[in-house]
Amino acid sequence: MTTTTSTLRLGTRASRLAHTQSQSVADAITAASGVPVELVHISTEGDRSSAAIAQLGGTGVFVAAIRRALLDGVVDVAVHSYKDLPTLPEPGLTIAAVPPREDPRDALVARDGLTLGELPAGATVGTGAPRRVAQLRALGLGLEVVPIRGNVDTRMARVVPGDLDAVVLARAGLARLGRLDAVTETLDPLQVLPAPAQGALAVECRADDAGTLALLGELDDAATRACVLAERTTLATLEAGCSAPVAAYAELAEGEEGPELFLRGSVTALDGSDGVRGSLTGPPADALRLGRELAADLLDRGAADLMAVARR
Repeated sequence: MTTTTSTLRLGTRASRLAHTQSQSVADAITAASGVPVELVHISTEGDRSSAAIAQLGGTGVFVAAIRRALLDGVVDVAVHSYKDLPTLPEPGLTIAAVPPREDPRDALVARDGLTLGELPAGATVGTGAPRRVAQLRALGLGLEVVPIRGNVDTRMARVVPGDLDAVVLARAGLARLGRLDAVTETLDPLQVLPAPAQGALAVECRADDAGTLALLGELDDAATRACVLAERTTLATLEAGCSAPVAAYAELAEGEEGPELFLRGSVTALDGSDGVRGSLTGPPADALRLGRELAADLLDRGAADLMAVARR
């Protein structure tokens, strides 16, 4: 089936960040093709509940309703934060484009302009991700890491004038919302390695919608797609979801024989007491292989046991 409507219907969550991300893709579609795009707000299970992501079932709680609307023909295109997608493909759908991503690192928003190292022992730091909880605890700074939920504004309000000393958020979301002025430190991946596909968007459509597939292909960025493929393959091979304390980060750099992909990954105990890290380098065309090999190396060094403890 191909899209026959003159206006593309783009499904999105109604949060300010999701709306901003979706509008940027809609504008890019119109700029590249002249086709108008209408945003359609869809409520997801993750939006309706205040429970922790792990309690809701982890991966997929923000995307299932949007994917149903796409499969049912209610919308023609969906825009997701790529890190929210399950690693298994959805039958009948395809990722038609991965636009250039924002800076994937994590960012600290702290009181009084403090950096992570300047926060006193016992300072309360809020985050919703087990990955961040584990890595922050592993730094051994004596911080009290507090699990929190809510949108970007809600989380930041917990700092000023709220009850926390700091929160850790994805820098990409703050950039898209024009809130980088609140960042007191962008965290070095040597300290806190980002989540797989953090900062990237996935633009999805029906696999048999040839017209929309061709249209969206104009937005695809090969470098970002290769990096995200390596990161998410690491996650998939570990058989972990977005609620697991797993990190992966790929970068492209110019090597002696052309572009090289540098992939890093880690699995950390939730209490920060133990962890494994690894890295691999290879050509971007080998992104899938690199992700699998890195995951195998992490598993050989005890990653499965660390994830099992986290699940319990």
